[in-house]
Amino acid sequence: MGENFVVIAQQVLVLFILIAVGFICGKKKIITDFSARHMTDIVLYVVTPCVMISAFQREFSFELLSGLIICVTCSALIFAASILICNLIFRDKDESRKAVIRFATIYSNCAFMSLPLQKAILGDDGWFYGSIFVAVFNIFVWTHGLVSMSGDKKQLSFKKLVFNPGLIGVVLAIILFLTGFKLPYIISQPVEYLAVLNTPLPMLIIGFYLSQADFKKAFTDKGVYFSSAVRLIALPMLTAVVMSLCRVTPIITMACVIATSAPTAATTTMFATKFNKDVELSVSIVAATTVFSLAAMPLVVMLTGMMSGFSS
Repeated sequence: MGENFVVIAQQVLVLFILIAVGFICGKKKIITDFSARHMTDIVLYVVTPCVMISAFQREFSFELLSGLIICVTCSALIFAASILICNLIFRDKDESRKAVIRFATIYSNCAFMSLPLQKAILGDDGWFYGSIFVAVFNIFVWTHGLVSMSGDKKQLSFKKLVFNPGLIGVVLAIILFLTGFKLPYIISQPVEYLAVLNTPLPMLIIGFYLSQADFKKAFTDKGVYFSSAVRLIALPMLTAVVMSLCRVTPIITMACVIATSAPTAATTTMFATKFNKDVELSVSIVAATTVFSLAAMPLVVMLTGMMSGFSS
């Protein structure tokens, strides 16, 4: 048990070292708000689709297809349950604050933080299932997330959902997987190179935004602590218990729990800024959950491995 904790903690520490580099670059003005926004666009519109395509470039099998269907179902149920729980427990007279806390607790940084960890701990299969979770995440964020943060159902757009870069990458990846078509080397190699950027670039971006955060405010707000506890402990452990009791395949269980145990999505701050919600609160929760996840993620993942019977 102790060895598994150390292995997972080491992987999380690797990510945090990269985040620390981004933090220093932010403090030294090597990375600025302008460059961070463009780096984010590169990750969202170029790197993420390449990650999806790369993860699905594997031999088709009915076992993997079955796993894909199970993972989609589990991911959707996780988000649906998270929405229900957060709507029940987070109530505030301040609509702006309530919208941010609910969004921040429901949506994890499952692409930026989880995919590198899933790849390192679970291998290609974990990366495959992690990519599926991210696809479901994109669907929920651009439907429920968009409406809940904006407070306007008119913001819901079929065009925004369909042309979401993460979803486009997944659709293309699934088509390639189902047809068994392998990209030629001259295409697959650039895709692989770009996919590798999914570990360092997002970590640098997260580090930059942490360098801009007001940590004093982040760690003196009781709402931030409550949101962090639900985001990092309650939701992933509930996911682990239910999936283990339902005897879901250990690797799918681990992939979903790793994704669910990640800190709050940076999308929270982007949406809060766009829809004039409590931006300072969103930054505080992102900062706090990212710091707390250094201890919480290894613990949750280790306990999940014990419950699900996963062995690396």
